Amino acid sequence: MIEALKQKLGEEVEKLQYELNVTLPNEIRKAVELGDLRENSEYKAALERQQFVQARLGQLRQRLSKLSSIDPAQIPSDRVGLGSKVVVEDQRTHSKETYYLVFGDALEFEEGHVTMASPIGRALLDKAVGEVAHLKLPTMVRQLKVVELKTIHDLSEAEL
Repeated sequence: MIEALKQKLGEEVEKLQYELNVTLPNEIRKAVELGDLRENSEYKAALERQQFVQARLGQLRQRLSKLSSIDPAQIPSDRVGLGSKVVVEDQRTHSKETYYLVFGDALEFEEGHVTMASPIGRALLDKAVGEVAHLKLPTMVRQLKVVELKTIHDLSEAEL
């Protein structure tokens, strides 16, 4: 999971790097050739895109650095943590829900994916099977009992 995310982020870095070093300079050069830069919308758009790409590259590089520092051996194998698939039962309604704990900057969130920083992610974090997580909502407190847990160590690549 961590390696797959690093690969996706690395691919985005490559695309943005190409855009920053090849595509945008060409667009800026063409816009300069058109003449008056004060009223040249192509020039302004290219400069704004350049600033955006530079900022996004900074974010991606920072995220890749943080991902590189994660040691999968430090992720617990018997408690909810990064990459866990958790089935919980609402203690009031007895309905079951499945959640997957993912990184906050996952490129695509699928149904059931929650970040570790989200309220439900924080409530579930470090819970073991049989424990109850208390999810504080504005109108009530949900009690979610962990009934099934697969950690990042147990999941296959297809399940991640």
